[in-house]
Amino acid sequence: MSNEAYAGTIRLTVAQATIRFLSNQYSERDGVEHRLIEGAFGIFGHGNVAGIGQALLQNEVAPVEGENPMPYIMPRNEQGAVHAAAAFAKVRNRLSTYMVTASIGPGSLNMVTGAALATTNRVPVLILPSDVFANRVPDPVLQQLEDPTDMDVTVNDCFRPVARFFDRVNRPEQLIPSLLAAVRVLTDPAETGAVVIAMPQDVQAEAHDWPVELFRKRVWHVRRPVPEPAALERAVAMIKAAKRPMVIAGGGTIYAEASEQLRAFATATGIPVADTQAGKGAISFDHPCAIGGVGSTGGDSGNHIADKADLVIGIGTRYSDFTTASKTQFKDPHVKFVNVNVRPFDAAKQSAEMLVADAREALVALTAALEGYHVSETYTQEVARERQAWAEATERCYHLGHGPLPAQTEVFGALNEMLGEEDILINAAGSMPGDLQALWQARTPVQYHVEYAFSCMGYEIPAGLGCKLARPESEVVAIVGDGTYQMLPMELATVVQENVKVIYVLLQNYGFASIGALSESRGSQRFGTKFRQRGEGGHLQDETKVPGVDIAANAESWGLKVYRVSSIAELKEAYAAAHADTRASMIHIETDLYGPNPPSSSWWDVAVSGVSRLESTQQAYERYLEERKPQRHYL
Repeated sequence: MSNEAYAGTIRLTVAQATIRFLSNQYSERDGVEHRLIEGAFGIFGHGNVAGIGQALLQNEVAPVEGENPMPYIMPRNEQGAVHAAAAFAKVRNRLSTYMVTASIGPGSLNMVTGAALATTNRVPVLILPSDVFANRVPDPVLQQLEDPTDMDVTVNDCFRPVARFFDRVNRPEQLIPSLLAAVRVLTDPAETGAVVIAMPQDVQAEAHDWPVELFRKRVWHVRRPVPEPAALERAVAMIKAAKRPMVIAGGGTIYAEASEQLRAFATATGIPVADTQAGKGAISFDHPCAIGGVGSTGGDSGNHIADKADLVIGIGTRYSDFTTASKTQFKDPHVKFVNVNVRPFDAAKQSAEMLVADAREALVALTAALEGYHVSETYTQEVARERQAWAEATERCYHLGHGPLPAQTEVFGALNEMLGEEDILINAAGSMPGDLQALWQARTPVQYHVEYAFSCMGYEIPAGLGCKLARPESEVVAIVGDGTYQMLPMELATVVQENVKVIYVLLQNYGFASIGALSESRGSQRFGTKFRQRGEGGHLQDETKVPGVDIAANAESWGLKVYRVSSIAELKEAYAAAHADTRASMIHIETDLYGPNPPSSSWWDVAVSGVSRLESTQQAYERYLEERKPQRHYL
């Protein structure tokens, strides 16, 4: 039957109804509306090609009144598609995202890693995995997992622990409450993450009479909860009583678009502000109160202040083990915490005084309530000295003159000088996030995009696509290690296909620099961390680089313009050329596998074998016992 409305209903398949509904969903905050689902990534197979795939096709080639366009992009890898959607949502401060669909079985299961990344990072992504036949007539279908004790279990149940919402639509009537509940979670700042609706393939194609009212424009208002007066009063009293307070700005500060309010708070009170990976840029690095990264990958300025802080004010942070240096960073025996977070689960961490509120609203309230308050001049001068000392250390790391191969810190220094304030730097895994958090000098909340909640190798390439779709006016630069590249390069073809300009900077060091260094420090001698040709002896004796591997040539085969450089001067020239071009490109440069990296002033708990026949491991275990002595719960 054709799509005709009768007595307030319209006949559509479940898939067609899903696309029509999603095309009319909007988020709103501060009076500004945004399309909630701006487009669709999808890889089709027998689970969704005639369902969601047909619905997206119909949306594109046979548009009708009452259904907005749902632009479709064909990615190459399901995990990569979810990463791109998560990056898009992150850049849009969680007010817009993409939907992602895949076929039954391995296609849908490939999206689980991306779902975990979205949920861990607290960013909304809508995932529509295809599922087995609800009617069970052709059981078992191709790629169906069979559980002899539970006929309702499919591979899509793997999404349950990594999603903030999961449902399976086994009948058309179930779609209405499922979609409404899904969008509620997508637009809830405290609950958002991966939202998963599993869609059996026969149900996707089933026709049903839907109430027209279901498809009206819906505006979901993203709340900004204000602090409870009594909680605000308690927090203010703790701040005034502290002699060495500090702020840790997390990703929630940026998602709430509270950077201006954070700067005003710091200016008024003089309280120093450190940042997490997700919070870098919330306050400009050159603000007198900005003390840089804190924790395991932080710099001396942030960590030296944190060592002696008697009050930590966490704003929009989830306190990962990197931020707390595995509960060793805050060394004052009487340190206390005030946590501002829209999510009570995070606000309660470290036995904190909870200020459950939107970051922007809480900062406005705190600044007003602390009128006339300022930290001591002695403390202000100490902060200035720490800032100056770390600025000088950063300058040295950026201009080492290291050779014969440059250090990756020199690459970061060159990029830091060349990127504009509204451009976007992307990274996620390896040793690079550590160097970047310690050294990168971000001026705006837009510029620094490092995914370090899940730290997923392979994120950077699809994230470049998502970031550029979300913010086309920015130059998007994704730094990729050779190890990461080999895990998930496929979306380079999608970037070229969609005429999306991203500059990829490939650091080739023939191994896993981060895990190699960690392995060595824990007595495992960089075992399994270098890309080497298999020889006659043990793995540690293999020193010949694998012949014929050419990542630059591989990138060219995806359709990118590739610049092969060997020095920082050549890197700068190549970046200028790539910046002037309109095409996606890659700058390929070899760097030293062994660093050097920035000086470290913190710790990270990675357990060492308690018994071993290896002397290197025995020595590492003795060091580990000493290093973990300061570790404690903050109670």
